[in-house]
Amino acid sequence: MKYYLEEAQAVLTEVKSSENGLTSAEAEKRLAQNGKNKLKEAEKEGLVKKIISALADPMIIMLLVAAFIQAVVAVVQSHGKFELSEFADVLIILVVVIINTIMSLVQESKAEAAMEALMQMTAATSRVIRDGKIVSIKSEDIVVGDVVVLEAGDAVPADCRILESYSMKAEEAALTGESVPVTKMIETLMLQKGSEDVTLGDRKNMLYSGSTIVYGRGKAVVTGTGMDTEMGKIADALSQAEDEQTPLQIKMAELSRFLTKLVIGISVLVFAVSLAEEMIGTTFEWGHFGTAALSTFIAAIALAVAAIPEGLPAVVTIILSIGVTAMSKRQALIRKLTAVETLGCTQIICSDKNCTLTQNKMTVVDHYGDDDKLLATGMALCCDAHLDENGKAVGEPTEAALVNYANALGLPKDKLAEESPRIGEAPFDSGRKMMSTLHRRGDCIRQFTKGAPDVVLNLCSTVLVNGQTVPMTEEIKKNIAKANKEMADKALRVLALAMRTHSAEPADHSAENLEHDLTFVGLTGMIDPVRPEVKAAIEECRGAGVIPIMITGDHKDTAVAIGKELGIISDVSQAIVGAELDKFSDEELQEEVVKYSVYARVQPEHKTRIVKAWKARGMVTAMTGDGVNDAPSIKSADIGIGMGITGTDVTKGAADMVLADDNFATIVNAVEEGRKIYDNVCKVLQFQLSTNMSEVIIMFLASVLRFTILSPVHLLWVNMVTDSLPGLALGMEKAEGDLMRRKPRATTDGIFSGGAGFDMVWQGIYLAIIEIAAYVIGFFEANGYTFETIIPGLKAIYGATVTDHNACLEGMFMAFLAVNFGEIFCAINMRSRKGSLFSKGMFLNMNWWLIGAFVVTVALTMLPVMIPQLAAVFFPAADAMGGVQFHMELNDVLISFCLALSTVPVFEIGKAIHRAIDKKKQ
Repeated sequence: MKYYLEEAQAVLTEVKSSENGLTSAEAEKRLAQNGKNKLKEAEKEGLVKKIISALADPMIIMLLVAAFIQAVVAVVQSHGKFELSEFADVLIILVVVIINTIMSLVQESKAEAAMEALMQMTAATSRVIRDGKIVSIKSEDIVVGDVVVLEAGDAVPADCRILESYSMKAEEAALTGESVPVTKMIETLMLQKGSEDVTLGDRKNMLYSGSTIVYGRGKAVVTGTGMDTEMGKIADALSQAEDEQTPLQIKMAELSRFLTKLVIGISVLVFAVSLAEEMIGTTFEWGHFGTAALSTFIAAIALAVAAIPEGLPAVVTIILSIGVTAMSKRQALIRKLTAVETLGCTQIICSDKNCTLTQNKMTVVDHYGDDDKLLATGMALCCDAHLDENGKAVGEPTEAALVNYANALGLPKDKLAEESPRIGEAPFDSGRKMMSTLHRRGDCIRQFTKGAPDVVLNLCSTVLVNGQTVPMTEEIKKNIAKANKEMADKALRVLALAMRTHSAEPADHSAENLEHDLTFVGLTGMIDPVRPEVKAAIEECRGAGVIPIMITGDHKDTAVAIGKELGIISDVSQAIVGAELDKFSDEELQEEVVKYSVYARVQPEHKTRIVKAWKARGMVTAMTGDGVNDAPSIKSADIGIGMGITGTDVTKGAADMVLADDNFATIVNAVEEGRKIYDNVCKVLQFQLSTNMSEVIIMFLASVLRFTILSPVHLLWVNMVTDSLPGLALGMEKAEGDLMRRKPRATTDGIFSGGAGFDMVWQGIYLAIIEIAAYVIGFFEANGYTFETIIPGLKAIYGATVTDHNACLEGMFMAFLAVNFGEIFCAINMRSRKGSLFSKGMFLNMNWWLIGAFVVTVALTMLPVMIPQLAAVFFPAADAMGGVQFHMELNDVLISFCLALSTVPVFEIGKAIHRAIDKKKQ
């Protein structure tokens, strides 16, 4: 049964109750049958499950597999004995995995509080009629058929059909999005022509769990409890909304799969080629084959270590964590780590009007009348709102706006009430649409009546003009009606004020006795005004290619006026109401959704459908909200944004990000921060993959040509130190100047899109060239080869290893330096993927973290070269040959440094070509 379309008596019959409520016995029976008036509790995720989820990341899985294989190799090489030096690589990888897991858990271990918050919103106790008497019971013990007694300040414990209403108003913003309290009534609702149902916000003869009575009193019969309430429907939708992978998670998974295939492919190739070289020209023997297979397998594993960026997961996690801190300073609190990056690719921002776009404070912005002081005085006195000790109006939002209006004119309510104390009233009634108050001022009694303009105007026989009371004429009425329409057309809520003077206090304070022969004073127009900074933020949104959408529970006229003022829409045809959405199938909505940017009178399920429609079109969608009604759509969005000040705990619990200041402009700031973070993550990825590419190339060539250029410990040093420190510093890079003028990246864009893949390859090849060049120069110097003897020198390199050719140590030292120096300069070049390193912006926004990383990494790189004890650890073969003494000359360091420095002009040329190609495309 749709209770709001039925007479109250019919509803009582349907729920088998009466105006005297249920008997205690019947209530207990129903409680046993239907259960408590509680929401179903969500199953909490345990710590073990959280850890498993964190370890399920494809990149982490790849590292764990690499660690396992490396452990097997270490066991074989150490003949079953545990030697720390053999297991160093394994331990380092495991430490990286542990650190990454802990950081993820710390950032995302907050319990899912949405369901718990929903239960806390239910009133603790309620007054009901049982056995013909009013009793107070636990709200969870309420059953269908109970008659609830309500007054101002009470929380509504369940969904109810109203039986009695005495000027009762309910605050339903958290559930419907309606910005002002709703006046309740008992009359049966009628369907509008062409409508199939009445929207939640328009069901004025119903009360819903989660709302609050703010004015008046009444009685209502319970029609739904627990999960059968509108709140329960939201809870159910919230529990069914599935967490989806963020764009970065998808891209990292793709990268992991690519790297896994690459590592396996190259390792198998190296194994096959090296084994073939070992066996060619020799007589086949199983013993020799086994030894050769083991050595080539170890070489292949070394190549795998080179190819896998061990520090990448931790670096990305740290960069995202840094982004969380940066966003918190800009009033955006991130609950889920991966949400940082998702903001950067946001294409649609669906925003609730209240609080986010507007100030959530009804304000008088226009007035009409001869005497604005008298108008403000009368409006302030003819209401129940008052000023608190801080001078802030407290009470029903519309009346609070009137008190603030008077206060702004130097007419504080407390002083007005002292000068003209209230001595009687005819309370507001939804049927009359007005209220009247009587005030004693000196020897006379002044009456103020405020209410709907058309009703009040019809009761006025005179009007105040130039301080004089003159008869009301048709012309004056037309002028007043015109002023009323002008305000209404601007979506202002208009109230009229009239007055009447009595020589003595009327004996009868009834509306019939008071409300006639009034003198018209004026009109006030009020609205929840837009935040002053939001319009500029929306313009910035559009400049960044992000489409702003406004979704509200308010009436269409109000929504359209706000939408036009903010620049969200330019025509009323771009707005639609929730009832019209019901006529669209999901497929039709996907096609139609692009036509509308303002949605009015929406219900919770509409918000979720709008979000899903945009997502179905491949758009990364953000959804903001503060009320319980926003929680399911927030959960369904790619990035859910809750309000920190006015938001319910439910919304905050479902959100990925919470705005500490409830400001739309903060979302735009967060989008900029998210773009910067993703930009920096891409820079780190390109930097680390380019450098790893160079390591793979040189290790592949070394394996094929059977000489030693770098050992596994060198590679692990490079990946853990030289890759990580500059990588972290790149994560601190400031936003590039054109960041918010770029269009959002498409969800189909991969890690290697936009020429990034090609850049990684050619930059990796160039780095490999300078590293091999450093090795060759060092080898030539140690063995007396010159340019004239280059061919014999290159032939001598083939098959040269530390164990049989001491002179190759100098080549290894120089190659080690070139690899480390080259990667540092590569990181510096990556401050901008396409912009010049020497542009003005780069110098103005100097990355001092990167400068510090440069200094520290250079110093750390020199330690294994300059300190003999460390050199023995990094080059143990030298000790095995009888403690060979080796001294690196400054000239060799400078040669390695200059080779690495050559990456700067070469990479700059590549960027210039990129910019030229992009310009030609544009």
